[in-house]
Amino acid sequence: MSSTYGKLFKISTFGESHGQAVGVVVDGCPAGIPFDAEFIQSELDRRKPGQSRITTQRREADEFQVVSGVFEGKTTGTPIAMLVWNGDQRSKDYSHIAQQFRPSHADFTYQAKYGVRDYRGGGRSSARETVARVAAGALAKLVLKNIGIDIKAYVSQVGKLKLEKSYQELNLALAEENAVRCPDPALAQEMFDYIDETRKKGDSIGGIVDCVVTGTPVGLGEPVFDKLHAELGKAMLSINAVKGFEYGSGFAGVEMYGSEHNDEFFIEDEQVKTKSNHSGGIQGGISNGADIYFRTAFKPVATIMQDQASVDQEGNTVTVSGKGRHDPCVVPRAVPIVEAMAALVLVDFYLRNRATQGLAYEQEEKLEF
Repeated sequence: MSSTYGKLFKISTFGESHGQAVGVVVDGCPAGIPFDAEFIQSELDRRKPGQSRITTQRREADEFQVVSGVFEGKTTGTPIAMLVWNGDQRSKDYSHIAQQFRPSHADFTYQAKYGVRDYRGGGRSSARETVARVAAGALAKLVLKNIGIDIKAYVSQVGKLKLEKSYQELNLALAEENAVRCPDPALAQEMFDYIDETRKKGDSIGGIVDCVVTGTPVGLGEPVFDKLHAELGKAMLSINAVKGFEYGSGFAGVEMYGSEHNDEFFIEDEQVKTKSNHSGGIQGGISNGADIYFRTAFKPVATIMQDQASVDQEGNTVTVSGKGRHDPCVVPRAVPIVEAMAALVLVDFYLRNRATQGLAYEQEEKLEF
């Protein structure tokens, strides 16, 4: 099973939903970076369950422990291990599906592939695993902060409720002031009420998380097969419940003429810039210095509090009853996960640039952390 991501800034995650703990080992983090434990904890707090009545009521503190790789408040260049203990498990809530396959879950495919599965909360297939990604992504953000790269994600759609404004027209800081993480306060309240109504019906609903990356230098990305947008797509599609990814103009670009879609170049302050940004900050798989923006679509949560038809491991027709504690909509808690995965992609490409263009970087001032 693949649980490792990255080339130079490499992470390996471990743990299951109802195991003792989840965690991550980060290999390749540069030495000398101030290890801001308070910031990393704040990122985990944004993802943790039980934040409001529209999220799962599983109660986890999600307080992390550093096992290695940090000394006197700075990274040492050695592997950094971070651990989060599981506390509020109710494994008995899943005993009824020990032999049954829940619709649209990984139960059937895991059983077919491995011949064994941890049915308690989905085991390794559970979104509980993303705790480790957010911890590692927070560390990546600390590296990126020193080179001026900033990443902000927000909820732009829940069901049919859509945010019509572009990110340039919004104050993205407002996203963290409501439970839905939508930067439009009025729409956020509509979304909250809609998710809450869905929860009361024992159902679930999907949504979209938009993400904007500013301050990216020109040159990140490794064509032909490791294009920046391809790696961002892979990273987002690796997140639980993700069903779609688009960047720049995305699918809407097919309705435009090339004369409309092309981003014309001009010079400003001795730098090459573009008049528009339909490319989403990426051309030829390489960052061009403009804002990178993309959208990630999340399906409705597969576990619903309604009876559904299915089969068991013996091939018998069964009725699966929804039990346990689950998000009626994942997008509010998915925002920090999207940011974390984007940070992991960007920091890896940044370090790869420094490795492959060493002579060029020798001309620059030494990066101070």
